[in-house]
Amino acid sequence: QNGLPSEQNPYVFNGDFVDRGKNSMEILIILFAFLLIYPNDLHLNRGNHEDYIMNLRYGFTKEVSKKYKDHGKQILYLLRDVFSWLPLATIIDSKVLILHGGISDTTDLDFLNALERRKTQHISSSGSTEPSGSNLAPDPALKEWKQMLDILWSDPRSQNGCIPNKRRGGGCCFGPDVTAKLFEKYNLKMLIRSHEFKPEGYEISHDGKVITIFSASNYYEEGSNRGAYIKLNPELIPRFVQYRVSKHTRRQNLRERVGTIESSALKSLKEKIYAHRSELTHAFAQYDISGTGKISVNDWAAAMESVLQLELPWRMLRSQLAQTNPDGQVDFMSCFYDLKIGQPVKEVQPALVETLCRYRRDLEIIFNIIDKDHSGLISLEEFGQTWKLFASHLGIDVYDESLDKLVFSIDYNKDGHIDFNEFLEAFHVVHRLEKKA
Repeated sequence: QNGLPSEQNPYVFNGDFVDRGKNSMEILIILFAFLLIYPNDLHLNRGNHEDYIMNLRYGFTKEVSKKYKDHGKQILYLLRDVFSWLPLATIIDSKVLILHGGISDTTDLDFLNALERRKTQHISSSGSTEPSGSNLAPDPALKEWKQMLDILWSDPRSQNGCIPNKRRGGGCCFGPDVTAKLFEKYNLKMLIRSHEFKPEGYEISHDGKVITIFSASNYYEEGSNRGAYIKLNPELIPRFVQYRVSKHTRRQNLRERVGTIESSALKSLKEKIYAHRSELTHAFAQYDISGTGKISVNDWAAAMESVLQLELPWRMLRSQLAQTNPDGQVDFMSCFYDLKIGQPVKEVQPALVETLCRYRRDLEIIFNIIDKDHSGLISLEEFGQTWKLFASHLGIDVYDESLDKLVFSIDYNKDGHIDFNEFLEAFHVVHRLEKKA
C-alpha cells in the first residue's frame, strides 16, 4: 500500500513479526530479504515476540517445525540468534524514539545503546523479576535484563508514576511524567511504540508525546479493528493511514500477482509510447516505403528503440503492443489503438492523448511541489497555500469558500486529501480548433 523501501521511502518495522497468524515465516523471509536489498532504508526493531520462549508459547515454534520437518530445529536455533541481534530501538533525527513496548522511570538509552545485544537472548515476561534460568544473576546481568524487559513489555497509562505491569507480568505502566522526564533528559519530541491492540489502529496519549501504532487489522476477528501505520514528514509531523483487510482483499496467487505487475508495467510503457506518437509515426514511416501501414517485426522493433531508447526486448513485447497480419507484418498504428481516457474526444483525440501522456511528468512535478510534506497526498492546507500564492502572483482574488469547493470537487473519494490520480483527473487538456473559413 505504501510502496517499496527506498531512500525517499524508508521504513521502521516495530517488532512482533511472528506469532501473529500462520504466515510468520513468510513475513520474516520478506523482511529479511528487504533488509538485504535495502540495508539503509529498512530497519527492524525487536519486539517482545522475537523471543525463543514466547515462540514456544504462541505458535511460531510449532509453525516452523511443521513447515520444515527436516531442518526445523536448526532454523529455530538460527532465528533465536538473529532475534537476539535485532536493534532494540530506533531514533530518528535525534528526536523520535521508536521501540516496541515502552519505557520506565529507570530507562537508560545510553546503557541500552552500549549493550551487547546478543548477551540476553530471552526477554520473556514470565511473572518473575529475574533473567530466565538464573535466580542468582549478578547485578549487571539483572540490570541488562530489566532494561530490555521494560522497553519490550511496558505500556503507557494516563496517571503519573511508574508501576509494575501486572497485566503483562513484566515491564511497567508508565505515566506522562515518566515520558516528560525521559524527553527532557534526551531532548526527544515523540515516542512511537506498538505492543497494544487499538480499535482504530493507533492511539495518541501523554499530550501527543506517545503514539501507539497497531498494524494488524481484524486482530480478534474480521471487522474487530482497523490497522494503521504512521508516516513522518521532514518536520517529523505524523500522519496516520488506516486500513482494514477483508476476505475480498486477501493475497493473490502467484499468477495473479505477476499479472498485476506485468499489467502495471505495460500500462506505463503504453503511456510512454502514446507520449511519443508523433516521433514513432515518423520512424515507422521511414521503413514503410510503400505506405501500406505495415512493416516487418525487425523494422518495428528498430523504430521503437530508436525513438524510446529503453533497451527493451521489443520482439518479445510485440504481441502485447501491436497487431500483426497473417504474413507476420506489424500494423504499426495499432500501437496507439487501445488507450482509454474516458469519453472520446472526436477529431482531437490523438493529440489529446499524446498531450496528456507527455505532460504527465510535469503534473507529477507540480503535484510534488504542492505536496510539501511529501506524504503522497495534498492536504486542504497545502492546496490552499499554493493556490493563494499562485493567485497573488496573477492578481486574482481567492476566497476560502471557493477553495473548499474546488478541493471537494477534486477529492473524488472524499477522504479529505487529494492523491495523484485525483489530481491528474482534474486536468482537462483542451485543444482549440481553428474555425474553418
